[in-house]
Amino acid sequence: MPTPPSVTLPSLVLRDRRDDDLPTLWRWLHAEPDPEWKRWDAPYFHAGSGPSTLSLTDFTAREGSRAPDPHGQIVALDGACIGQVTRHEEAPAGGGWWDLGVLIFDPRHWGGGLGTQALRLWADATFAQTEAHVLTLTTWGGNERMIRAAARAGFRECARIPQARAWAGQRWDSVKLARLRGDWAGGQAP
Repeated sequence: MPTPPSVTLPSLVLRDRRDDDLPTLWRWLHAEPDPEWKRWDAPYFHAGSGPSTLSLTDFTAREGSRAPDPHGQIVALDGACIGQVTRHEEAPAGGGWWDLGVLIFDPRHWGGGLGTQALRLWADATFAQTEAHVLTLTTWGGNERMIRAAARAGFRECARIPQARAWAGQRWDSVKLARLRGDWAGGQAP
């Protein structure tokens, strides 16, 4: 009986930004005139923003001189930048509440679990690197993919503010999901 072909799965990691990531970041954050990700990542904040006038040269000079940010990482698939994750501590400092964000730029990378995997890795890293007691992620009711990804990463809906966001001629709920350190179990999703 022949041996079935082996399947190599892509390797997704979170890492510090490198200089060779800058053209990709500039493209998706500044050069694309209407990137699809802006329609899902709080589109009510991006409405009418249009492309940036920041050149690749200026962006590279500005970002290349910055030290790595412990509260932001590159989402890398087989070494290539495909997105980013961020976190910030909610006030007051030391209270144990951190809010996370995950962004996968190219729609070709959506729908295959990469956002969920990145969010799991980032939640694990945040619990390991901070004194976080609770992690939250905030989205809007129209971003059902993000809500499902967060649920698969161990987050549970904890707040829904009805019709808090106006977008595309409709009112949408603001949705907050949370994950507690007590559910973390040293890096294992509940």
